[in-house]
Amino acid sequence: MQSKAKTVAEYIAELPEERRATLSAVRAVIKKRLDRDFEEGMQYGMIGYYVPHRLFPAGYHCDPKQPLPFAALAAQKNYFSVYVMGLYIDSADGVSDGKLAREFRAAWERTGRKLDMGKCCVRFKKLEDVALDVLGDTLEKFTVRRYIELYQTALDSRSRGSRPAGKSGAANDAKGAARKSAAKPSRKAKA
Repeated sequence: MQSKAKTVAEYIAELPEERRATLSAVRAVIKKRLDRDFEEGMQYGMIGYYVPHRLFPAGYHCDPKQPLPFAALAAQKNYFSVYVMGLYIDSADGVSDGKLAREFRAAWERTGRKLDMGKCCVRFKKLEDVALDVLGDTLEKFTVRRYIELYQTALDSRSRGSRPAGKSGAANDAKGAARKSAAKPSRKAKA
């Protein structure tokens, strides 16, 4: 659910008080622990934290008019989300060894809290579900400079046609076709 808010203040103000308090607490950790060269603003209907054009003029490859996104915070309909694109890029094949992403997951697990995470999106319903120290520690590991390096490596890897391990084109397509045909009964007429 994307907000139409033009500013972070508007975004926060449109939330019910209880949800506003939860989002504001997570936002405070992000702002305190994030490299000062990242900027905060509205991006893609969420509170975004990004590399400004003055530091990375090329902007986001999907939309160069947009500054390079790094993180985002959103109040979805039934939960909250924190997106940390640096974790996704860090774990991409050919970009990095994925150490930061593995450390993030392991540190969260050690807190005893359940981690509901996609590639870069951590979902939670209430503030008690969030390992705030783990989130903050992870954000501190990404300087703007390090993030730009990871991002450019990812773009270079993508332009060379690299695929994650186990995802080779023809072999993967053949395996997928074999699974599909094994799952479906044959339609050939019996002799």
